[in-house]
Amino acid sequence: MKATETKLKGCFILEPAVFGDSRGYFFESFNENTFNQLTGTQTKFVQDNQSYSTRGVLRGLHAQAGEHAQAKLVRVIEGEVLDVAVDVRPGSATYGEYVAVNLSAENKLQLFVPRGFLHGFVVLSETATFFYKCDNFYNKESECGVHPFDAELAVDWQIALDEVQLSDKDKLAPSFKEVFGV
Repeated sequence: MKATETKLKGCFILEPAVFGDSRGYFFESFNENTFNQLTGTQTKFVQDNQSYSTRGVLRGLHAQAGEHAQAKLVRVIEGEVLDVAVDVRPGSATYGEYVAVNLSAENKLQLFVPRGFLHGFVVLSETATFFYKCDNFYNKESECGVHPFDAELAVDWQIALDEVQLSDKDKLAPSFKEVFGV
């Protein structure tokens, strides 16, 4: 496995070693020792989640705050998404900046999103199955979100606006400034 740190400190793109032949392929998608060594963390995941969506579905930008903050290790097992992480760690040199990575079943890339980040993705293929590990349990009262088309963040979602499908919660999400006071 190879880990490449993005421009956002602590946020890594992970590329597994894939072994294939005429029968198909095999790769190790997660090994706690290897993962912690490559990322320099002591992350212990406690929950796995999976979602299935159609083209244009945009989920995010969400985070959990305080003691319920979550780190995530995300990947796509069918289709393709644009995955986005926004640094909202107070005092961070990259505060308010984002990284966007195309994750697909074909490229098998994963993104590690540490605690202190907003996270979201949009489906670029006809359908996509998105899988992620979390290092803390979901807590509804600690969830916050920012409108995914916030002008201050200016995320390039790589999809036409008229194709995007948002939940009512995300349509009504506040601006970055309203949530983080910047």
